[in-house]
Amino acid sequence: MHYSLPQPLILPMVQAALLEDLGRRADVTSEAVIAAAQTCQLHIVAREQGVLCGIDLARLSFEAMGVGLAFETKVNDGDVLQRGDIIATVQGNARAILSAERTALNFLTHLSGIATTTQQIQASIAYTQAQVTCTRKTMPGLRVLQKFAVRVGGGRNHRLGLDDAILIKDNHIALAGGDLSAVIQQAKAYAGHLIPIEIEVDNLRQLEKVLQEGVSLVLLDNMSVEDLRTAVDMCQGQCQTEASGGLNPDTAVIVAETGVDFLAMGYVTHSARYLDIGMDYLD
Repeated sequence: MHYSLPQPLILPMVQAALLEDLGRRADVTSEAVIAAAQTCQLHIVAREQGVLCGIDLARLSFEAMGVGLAFETKVNDGDVLQRGDIIATVQGNARAILSAERTALNFLTHLSGIATTTQQIQASIAYTQAQVTCTRKTMPGLRVLQKFAVRVGGGRNHRLGLDDAILIKDNHIALAGGDLSAVIQQAKAYAGHLIPIEIEVDNLRQLEKVLQEGVSLVLLDNMSVEDLRTAVDMCQGQCQTEASGGLNPDTAVIVAETGVDFLAMGYVTHSARYLDIGMDYLD
């Protein structure tokens, strides 16, 4: 499968990252010690196994320097990397390459880390029906990239924003008067037929009331494993189920085994470690 994001969407993010790094005076280190006309070829190399994500952002980081750097991709987003694999080569003006190096690597290491973590968790629950889905627990300005990385790693996206779907949580219910049935009816009247409705419940009594009204999806928040199993049985044929509440690689398997459809995991975007990727000069 080929993964990509439209260039008009990601180019402004790359430009903003370069501007942040180049500051007011550009790369004073490279200007101080590298001749203006010097050229070189550098290689982006995987230093550990993982799933690649962010290659287009890396390419744009170098192309945006505006001096005709040649970027040759060796692998694509979604490919599994082995330690020592050459991901891409960059050739051209040495100052420009060094000036864009960190921006390119920041995108690659962060997004590949998310993709790798997602793939590892999804692989650990592959024998169940559950699918890893990310949340809105993302870094401001990077949500579309982080959620893209989850997809590259084989996960699913939850809402991209508050305008995607109706998700009624505990504070909504409390501030709307506390009547579950009335809140759901209000949401249905607003949504029409195109906006899906999900509601959060934290006990089986609430779930029973929700099922009487009918919704697309229930978010089973911080329930015990026993209650999750019961909730799945209650929802059979009526709506899909999503477990949430501090899920991580250590708890994903036992929760997936309850039969839920989705694991809502902020972990994959806010706690995934960077994948070790570097840029090397090879004589």
